[in-house]
Amino acid sequence: MGPVMMIHIAAGGAALLSGAAALLLRKGGRRHGRIGTIFFAAMLAMTLTGSLIAAFKPERATAVIGIITCYLVVTSWWTARHRDGKAGRFEVAALAVILACMAAELGFGLVAMNSPRGRIDLLPWQPMLFFAGLAALAAVLDLNFILRRQLSGAQRLGRHLWRMCAALLIATTSFFQGQQKVFPEAVRGMTIWYLPALAVLAAMLFWAFRVRLGKSWRRWPPGETISRRAPPSSPHVPDPLPADPWAARRPARRRRG
Repeated sequence: MGPVMMIHIAAGGAALLSGAAALLLRKGGRRHGRIGTIFFAAMLAMTLTGSLIAAFKPERATAVIGIITCYLVVTSWWTARHRDGKAGRFEVAALAVILACMAAELGFGLVAMNSPRGRIDLLPWQPMLFFAGLAALAAVLDLNFILRRQLSGAQRLGRHLWRMCAALLIATTSFFQGQQKVFPEAVRGMTIWYLPALAVLAAMLFWAFRVRLGKSWRRWPPGETISRRAPPSSPHVPDPLPADPWAARRPARRRRG
């Protein structure tokens, strides 16, 4: 086992653990931010080393999937860090990268469909077309962001969440379904190994609906985080949000004694 493979395995384990922790922790808190940074770094190392390993096997379509996953993580992290919600040169460069990945996966998929084996290298054509569609969706959203020039707070939060969750879903599926050869033979192919991916998918859908439908998230202005309060003295600024945007909906607890 070479050093690149060792880095890939270690980063993958760290990404799965930190990603699960980030989903469970309260969003906007300091611990969530720290765990999210660990997840970002681990995913970056895992995707880049994975793409490098796949390129030299060669598994060309798998290498491109690694780049797509890296793109999702980087753009999500960038969105969270830049609180003004404005599009710039980075978004234009990211759009160019994901368009290239979309074209590559679509080309690989069409070639694989017309080949006798229905594959390119070891990968069948179905995953190639799926990731081409995912890349097309991300490209459309990037283009919409660039044309709008700025996202609202809820839109920025939604962009961050779905991209991080999608990257974690890809990593989870790649390990629990794609690497079962490293599992003990007695537990290979068990239905229980689908549960981690389903849990990540459920979390992604939950946060997508909560951000889109939650009134508190809609009041989050561009450039603000949940923990930052707007100055109440300004008449043009809405009322400050609590640290937990859903705390206002909970009934007040009565003090005993």
